[in-house]
Amino acid sequence: MSMNKLLLPILLLAATTGLLTGCADRLDMENASIPLTLGLDLGQDNEPIMYSTFPVFNKNTKKKTQETIARARTFRQSRAEQDAHSAGVFSGRNYQVFLIGKRMLEQENWFQMLDVIFRDSKNTVSDRVIVFDGPLADIIYLNPKDQPLLPILLRGMVDTKSSKSETVNTNLQELHRQLFEFGMTPSISEVRLDAKKNIKMNGTALLNHQGKYVTSLDTFETVLLRILQNKVKKSASITLSMPGEPEQKPFHLDKISFATDQTRTETKTITSTHQGDFHFDIIIKMKISLFEVLFPYDIENKTPELEQMLSEEMQKQFEKLIKKIQQHAIDPIGLGMHARAFEYKEYKAVKNDWGKALSSADIRVQVKIKIDAMGPVK
Repeated sequence: MSMNKLLLPILLLAATTGLLTGCADRLDMENASIPLTLGLDLGQDNEPIMYSTFPVFNKNTKKKTQETIARARTFRQSRAEQDAHSAGVFSGRNYQVFLIGKRMLEQENWFQMLDVIFRDSKNTVSDRVIVFDGPLADIIYLNPKDQPLLPILLRGMVDTKSSKSETVNTNLQELHRQLFEFGMTPSISEVRLDAKKNIKMNGTALLNHQGKYVTSLDTFETVLLRILQNKVKKSASITLSMPGEPEQKPFHLDKISFATDQTRTETKTITSTHQGDFHFDIIIKMKISLFEVLFPYDIENKTPELEQMLSEEMQKQFEKLIKKIQQHAIDPIGLGMHARAFEYKEYKAVKNDWGKALSSADIRVQVKIKIDAMGPVK
């Protein structure tokens, strides 16, 4: 698919938006700059840096994007400087992705800088929020010749990987909701550059109640998180190393891979309190299809035994993830909302520091796996 075809839906959206805003707010397309990427980072001098990228439609130019950089104390102040570097009038209606550098994300109260985005109705709040592991300039000015435009590439990566539960799809509006929801903590997509300077989905970044970066989950841990959230809409792919099976290097022959055909997570908020601590029982039922078994096993005749082995191994992985979450005193699962629904009196007393309350909670996971298909090979 050509670049023009990829950009067509975005341009149609921009044109439609311009028609709907009324005559007093009219802006002709030829006089507008259409920024598709908005970036926020913190410089080495601890001053905010704002970035924007625009597609360039002039056939005589080799470079297909224009990047602007502005150093200002607020986003609104940066608008004039960005206008000075663009060919048309700056318009914030068509952002596709909002990129934030990890250094900025490690600061408390950074989210307050986005006030103008939510207060000014001309701005969009449907941008995919993505944290970049490194200085934002490294990805803004990357411009790989063999890949789509940066916002198109990042939007596609988030949409595709989130559909497989390997990351989350959090836009600005959802991030706002998560930050002001006492019963959970935010999670956003994370990307980085690999050794060859290719953009790679890193998994998911987890924030605390103040929106500050705390830790990251890789793609496997993200799949587990989405299962705990009961947010797996389609099939998710999982590969496990089975204990007791030799690796026989250079080959890793202790692996088994499967896809979740149907996943249901029940957080039985037997959320009762015991000595001031909350208690959660999470039951996960999974129907799976086997994709790959690299060790000898009589699956047809020993299906129940394999189901038990897989259930136990998956339970260990969930427990490991929950321990990691509790160590950082965060709640990306949203267990606080269950506590609020079933144990409101006790929850109300700790809601202002729910992450700390969850860190001492008793969270038990039980996994029940049923092999639904094992492939035609015996």
